[in-house]
This record gives sequence, structure tokens and C-alpha cells, in this order.
Amino acid sequence: MPESKIVEKKWTKEQEKEIYEYWKSKKTYNFDKKSDKLVYSIDTPPPYVNAPVHIGQATTYVLMDMFARFKRMTGHNVLFPLGLDRNGLPIEMAAEKKFKIKLTETPREEFLELCKQVLEESSNTSTDTFLKLGISFNSWEIGKELGNIYLTDSDDYRQLTQETFIDMWKKGLIYEDSRINNWCPGCQTTLADAEVDYEDLPTAFNDIIFKVKETSEEIIIGTTRPELVCTCGMVIFNPEDDRYKHLDGKTAISPIFEKEIPIKAHPLAQIDKGTGLVMMCSAGDLSDIRFFREMDLKPIIAINKDGTMNEHAGFLQDLEVKEARKKMIEELKEKKLLVNQKQTSHRTPICERSKHPIEFIEMTEFYVKQIDRKDKMKELANGLNFYAPESKQILLNWIDSVSIDWPITRRRYYATEVPLWYCKDCNEAILPPKGKYYKPWKENPPIDKCPKCNSTEFRGEERVFDTWFDSSISPLYIMKYSRNEDFFKKNAPCTLRPQGKEIIRTWLYYTLLKCDYLTDMAIFKDVWINYHILDENGKKMSKSKGNVIDPQEVLEKFGAEPFRLWAAVEGNLEKTDFRCSMERIEGAGKTLVKLWNVARFVSMFESTKTKPKLNELDNWILKEVNKLVEKSNECYKEYNFHKPVADIKHFIWETFSSHYLELVKNRAYNQEEKYSKEEQEGAIFTLNKCLDIILKLLAPVLPMLAHKLYLELKNKDIHNEKFPEKENFESKLNTEALTELNSSIWKAKKDKGLSLKSEIRKLVLLDSFKEIEKDLIAAHNIKKISFGKKLEINL
Repeated sequence: MPESKIVEKKWTKEQEKEIYEYWKSKKTYNFDKKSDKLVYSIDTPPPYVNAPVHIGQATTYVLMDMFARFKRMTGHNVLFPLGLDRNGLPIEMAAEKKFKIKLTETPREEFLELCKQVLEESSNTSTDTFLKLGISFNSWEIGKELGNIYLTDSDDYRQLTQETFIDMWKKGLIYEDSRINNWCPGCQTTLADAEVDYEDLPTAFNDIIFKVKETSEEIIIGTTRPELVCTCGMVIFNPEDDRYKHLDGKTAISPIFEKEIPIKAHPLAQIDKGTGLVMMCSAGDLSDIRFFREMDLKPIIAINKDGTMNEHAGFLQDLEVKEARKKMIEELKEKKLLVNQKQTSHRTPICERSKHPIEFIEMTEFYVKQIDRKDKMKELANGLNFYAPESKQILLNWIDSVSIDWPITRRRYYATEVPLWYCKDCNEAILPPKGKYYKPWKENPPIDKCPKCNSTEFRGEERVFDTWFDSSISPLYIMKYSRNEDFFKKNAPCTLRPQGKEIIRTWLYYTLLKCDYLTDMAIFKDVWINYHILDENGKKMSKSKGNVIDPQEVLEKFGAEPFRLWAAVEGNLEKTDFRCSMERIEGAGKTLVKLWNVARFVSMFESTKTKPKLNELDNWILKEVNKLVEKSNECYKEYNFHKPVADIKHFIWETFSSHYLELVKNRAYNQEEKYSKEEQEGAIFTLNKCLDIILKLLAPVLPMLAHKLYLELKNKDIHNEKFPEKENFESKLNTEALTELNSSIWKAKKDKGLSLKSEIRKLVLLDSFKEIEKDLIAAHNIKKISFGKKLEINL
């Protein structure tokens, strides 16, 4: 009996460490700057370093790794760097929580030091998890070289962000304006529309009494924001509403504050909503803001940045918004100006990070022009390859909804500073030259005197950039825009942007907008949108529900390879989401055991270097495996690993193991020498050929297991091998008919209580099986065989 080349009897998770540590120490996947191969580049989404990798990120990154590994095997020089996000609100909020401080009450220098302390104390959990998952990033070292890990708070990264601002400023794409903006009282910062979510929150709908100045009649207006009566700029009714036509042009007197407010007809009012009269406040919601712009009304802002009422709110001053609302209602009740109140739910804008209700406050910010760019943005969107194609509509819908320019400045600390100074005498803005990272709040400008008035006194800009203004340079940064122009010109645009659907309206949209302004091109070719990971029952994972799956726990229990196989098989982009459970991942591990056992069996037989003569059965299985080759090439190029990997899994278990291997093993052993040497060599060649192909097809998916097996079998690194290309093999055998034949024979024996090795006295087969008669006789222990029009089994 021949012995297996593969010593270990089974694959274990403990074997993974030696392999990924080897890849790391040998820098196996470093980007080859000298290669003349076509560059395939992946703009990976940088995870925050102060949070552990969650199951969604783990799934997304292993799928990205499959893309990278496939492209290497198809002859590409793959640029696949890891970025780590260390900028912005999450870091600041972590510092506030850890040190029990508030940004608004802490000196800037001190607060920045505390943010850095949070980052220093953050473990290397992210990179450690990615390493254990077998992800083939170009490098595990932080640096500026192509493929190195990059940090979004590094001087080099922030410098590039500032340089893009300088270029866009010079192009006239950025301007400053004082406008009412989304304001998060929790995060204490301006928000772009893309950073606002909506939630139905319980509230009260209050019918309150206004008076008409000219007639003294009482009119009733419903509102969910009575605390904003002080900011009311107009009372409106629908032009078709006969109840109120007599009020057009008259004046309303507001309750409590007794302010005079014009009454006008306007189609924004709905006849069947509330009383039909609407109180238009300066900044109650987005429709109020648009109305004030349309009617050219001067807004009165009654809410401070900290979420308390200001001097415009009179007796409500210094109260938080909720408390002010409560007190206003009490006052209205006391003065008998509240005629009705009912509980309702209101679609409320909330901060996507802190979940605080958004307020609308007038702030001076810098804006990037985008309103007049919508047609170009649609053109860019339609020129991209989306996977799945349905994801494109999310981007197009967002572009349609854009109604204001992009506010890019924030009043925070731990982010990239706006590189501007101002003359203290004439307020001239001083824009520095490119070439270094600037901190205007603590540094002098790169000039001695103002070019406009010759003053030598300056003040530095204190605002920082919105995180998306930073994040939107990621493809420029990894492709060495303005750093290595030869490389950028030769290899731009970036090949792939992989990301979540929930940040299409932010990261994808802003990156396309900004990079088009700077490079006059769509900065990606392909966009791959991953979906949410749900639990076994299709429910969203959350700590409160106790259904969260921790990738570290998965790695500890099963290792990376079962998880990777689960991700590939589950990763059907035609579905909306992935379902994950420990049971599903454990189930995927059974296929690894099966593949290992198949490889151990095949490795007992040394294949000839030249292709021998093959019989019909050999040609059949080679035809079947080459269908997988064709499908894998076709689907992997489209970022679809689900379909081919599901088929490969079925092939391993059923077509190859249960049928071909069972039919051919007697010929491979040939212990009784019933077969010629040529027939034996045909079986051995085919077994080895099929295994070789299967391992290469699965190498991007199961990189560590495939690496181990191929090294044992051929003493080669499978990841340096060429990805299989389809070969043509002809066979008249019908797969369904053959598998049905075997199953029928096994079932007949089982039904009689016989072992599968028991003899069949007589078997009548269809003529189509005549050419594999010899293998059938040996496999099923058939004493007599004949051919006819109907299957007959006589035990």
C-alpha cells in the first residue's frame, strides 16, 4: 500500500500561525516597485484603531484578500495596503470618555495629548486580527513606501489633505459662508447632510393660540417645537384653503413672546395637516431652512452650540432644548394658550454617530461647491462598474438629494487643520505653499507681512476638516498622487473601491467628487459594495440582543480558514445581507477536513510528468473540473466568489469524492493488476490533475490550507502559480446519469442490509456506460454485467 506524502492526518487551526507568521517575516506580499506587471490597486477602507475588528469588517477584509490573491495569480502586481484611521470624532470621544473631560472645556494642546495617549494605549488588535485571518496586505510596517501601512493622522497623510485644499482653493472650488447648518449638540460640531440619519421619535403635537393683530381673532397652529415660537418668521396657509384666505397679508401675534409675524399663502402648507396653518421657524427643520432662503427672511437662531437656548428665547434662556420645550408648554397651559395636545411620532434628524437630535445653527464654515456638479457626478457614477450593479442606485439617489454645498470645516481638535492664516488688520486670508504639514493654530504663517496691507500681525485658523474631507484622499494617497507622479500617471485610476453600502453617500460620494475636481477622472474603475452581517435568524447583531459574533472568538475556536470559506460561500451579492452563526462557520470546516483527506489519498500516487492516455471516466471528471475553471475565472473577475466556491464545494464532496474517486481508486491502486500500467497511470494523472486544479481555484479562498498542501505535494508556493485556464476534455458521459447510477446501486445494497462491497450478481446498464464498464465492475463488485435499455440490479 503506497504512503501519503502528507504526514499530518488532518488540518488544524494551529497550523495557520506558522504560515501567516512566515509570510509576515519574509515580506512575501510586499509591493514590487520594479515589476512591469499591470498594477491592480485596492483602496481598502481604514478601520478605526481604537475599536476591535467586528464580524462585518472581518468578512469584508477576507473577501478583499480573495480579490487580491486571485489577481496575483492572474499576473498582476497587487497594491493592497492597510490604512488605519486615527482621525476625528471617535478618537476625541474616546478621550472624553476615558479622562472624563469635555473638549469645549479643555485646552487644545492638552486635549490633543490625551487623544495621542488613547491612540498609544490602543492595542494592535486590528492588525493582529487581520494577520490571523490570512490577509495578504503588502506590508505590516508603517511608512510612506508603496504598500506600507498608513495612518490617517500621520504628518504625511494630513499634509496631502491640506495640499488638496490648497489646490481646490486656487481653483475657486472652496468658499466661506455663514449659513444655517446641521449641528450635533453631542459631538459639538457641524455635520454634512450625509452624516445625518433619521429616526421616528415620540413627541407631542401641540395646538397653540396665536392672535391676528388686525381682527383680534384667535387662530390655532399645531407644532412639535413650541420652544421655537420665538424664532417664527412667518405663518402660512395653502392658497387653496378657503378657511384662511381672509388672513392673507395680515399679521399674527405670537403667544408669550407677542412678536408680530406676517401671514401669507404658500403651497408648502398642507390643507389636511393639523389646522392647516403652519408656523415657519428659523431653523426647526430642513423645510424651515429652505423656506427662509426662498422667502429671503432673516433667521433668528435661538439655540446655542451646546444645545441650550440663548437670549432670543427670553425666559427659556440657558435651558436645554427638551427642558425649554417642557417649560414653554407649562407656560402656554398656564396662560390658557394650549388648546390641545396629542402624542405622536416625528421623523427626527439625528447624528449618525452620537444619535443626538440635530439642531440647526448659523455657523461660518468653508464649503466645497457641489450643487452645480450633480450632472457630472451622475456621469461619473454611471461610468463605474458596480458590484452588485443594484448598488449604483444608492449613489444616484444620493446625488439627486444633494441640496446644499458640502460644509468641510468642523470645530474640533483631533483632525487635519485648515491651512490658513488671516491678517489681523485687514483680514486677508493667507494660503501657504504646498510642501509641509501646517498647524496654523500654533504656528506662524510662512510670510513676514501681509501682501495686502503690510501688517505683521496674523491669527491662525482654528477649525479642522470634516473627516470625509480627509478620508476622500485615500485613493490619491495610496497611488502616490503628487508624491510619485510617474507612478500615479501610469497606474491611476485606482482599480477597486471596496466598502459598505451605509457609507456610499459619504466616503464613496465625497471621494468621487473631490478626486474628480483634482484629477479630472473617476478615481476608481470598480466599486464593490459589501452588505450587513446578520445573525442566523436574519436579525441585526447588537450587544443588547446578545447575538454578536466576535471574530477573535471565531479565530480562537475554528481558525481563519473555516471562516474564510463561510464568507465565500455566503457572500452572494444578489442577496441583501449575509447570515452568520458559529454553526455555519463550523459547518464550513467540514469541507476543509474533506479536502485534506482527498489530498492525502491522492498524494499516495506519484503522477507521470507526461499526460498518459485517458479513458472515458478520466475525461469526464476533467471536463467537469474544467467547468469549474471556466466559472471561477468568469466569476472571480466580477468579485463573485459565492457561485464558483459553492460549486467547488459540491464538486469536492459529491462529483469527485463520492463518484469519481470511488470508481477509480481500484484502478489507481491496481493491487490485483487487473489494469494495464497505462490505465493505472491515467487514473493517477487524473487524480493529481484534479487536485492541482482544485487547490489553485481555492488558493485565494483558503490561502493557508492551499499553501500547506501544495508545499507538501509539490514543494512550491501555490500563490506564485498561475491561475488555471480552461482546457478542453471531451466525454459522452452524463454527470446526472452517472451519479444516479452509483446512488441507485448503493441504495439497492443498503436496502437489502448489505455492505457496499457486497457482490452484485448481475447488472444491466444503459449502453452509454459501456466505456467505463471495467471501473464499474471493480467499484461495485459486479460479477456479470450486460447492457440494455433499462437499469437492472440483481444482488
